[in-house]
Amino acid sequence: MASSCVSYEGCNFFRQRLVLSTLSGKPVKIRKIRSKDDNPGLRDFEASFIRLMDKITNGTRIEINETGTTLYFQPGLLYGGAVEHDCNFQRSIGYYLEALLALAPFMKNPLKAVLRGVTNDQKDPSVDTLKATAIPLMKRFGIDGEGLELKVLRRGMPPGGGGEVVFSCPVRRFIKPVQLTDPGKVKRIRGMAFSVRVSPQIANRIVDSARSILNQFIPDIYIYTDHMKGANSGKSPGFGLSLIAETTNGTFLSAEMASNPPGQGTPILPEELGKNCAKLLLEEIYRGGCVDSINQSLALLYMTLGQQDVSKVLLGPLSPYTIEFLRHLRSFFQTMFKIETQKPEEDGKGGEKVLMTCVGVGYTNLSKTLK
Repeated sequence: MASSCVSYEGCNFFRQRLVLSTLSGKPVKIRKIRSKDDNPGLRDFEASFIRLMDKITNGTRIEINETGTTLYFQPGLLYGGAVEHDCNFQRSIGYYLEALLALAPFMKNPLKAVLRGVTNDQKDPSVDTLKATAIPLMKRFGIDGEGLELKVLRRGMPPGGGGEVVFSCPVRRFIKPVQLTDPGKVKRIRGMAFSVRVSPQIANRIVDSARSILNQFIPDIYIYTDHMKGANSGKSPGFGLSLIAETTNGTFLSAEMASNPPGQGTPILPEELGKNCAKLLLEEIYRGGCVDSINQSLALLYMTLGQQDVSKVLLGPLSPYTIEFLRHLRSFFQTMFKIETQKPEEDGKGGEKVLMTCVGVGYTNLSKTLK
């Protein structure tokens, strides 16, 4: 592991750096983490993320200075197996799960992770959305089989948490290249309205208001209501909606919203939430592409790590997170993408699209045990 150390400053894109460091085997040093802040250094949720990385790897060396403003991370081998982790309540389980989705196919043993904490909040992608969009995306890249699943056993809303999720994923020797250039047309909309520790009627009110907007465009809409009771409902009240549009070519575009935690901000009516979420979904469909905004970086990572062949993916406008991810891919894997903008063919066909093309680095999972 005598590879050169990659240096960064600041606390942004913390997960990207650790995930790419682990996959490439290059140590990473991050300095000046919130050094000018009143409360300097790593936050609790970042420390919790480092602990999770430590659990799924073998031989990882982590050095943090006394104030927590400098971190040296020397990655070990991705080990996998059965892992249990209590996620920090400041961020939802989605924050931790996004990193696991990127790393899971390259483990030595198939991963079975039990994550506890907040399942739905306003910052990170919820577990429902990742289940409906990221899992089908992984299947496109040849990561499929019986072992791939994501189950929500309990829901937990901030600030109390109490949710529980099980994610299992098989290991793959390599990832196959993809050509996703035609997203197709939206054929159906599915969704999940959930409510915990509030009246079960609230979920129905969300569904009615979301349908009032979406029914103007397409008849095939089905939004499930999920009202969890007792111990399964976590420790805090809340409700929310996650909507998924599926196209004729098997592309999934998502939007979601959750209610404000009790005592923070103004309470939002279920009708407002349903309408706003429906509008967000229409916005996402306008942006379009073969991968929705929250999974852009996951698709680009799998393209980079694919076999030495050309992969193409059509995306909507790149989010700032994705743009930074492309820079990180260049520093860790020396991969450059060819980026071509595409104007919509007709007016009213959505926003400008970006066609991303790259040649995979031919990453092989050497730690996968041969049966």
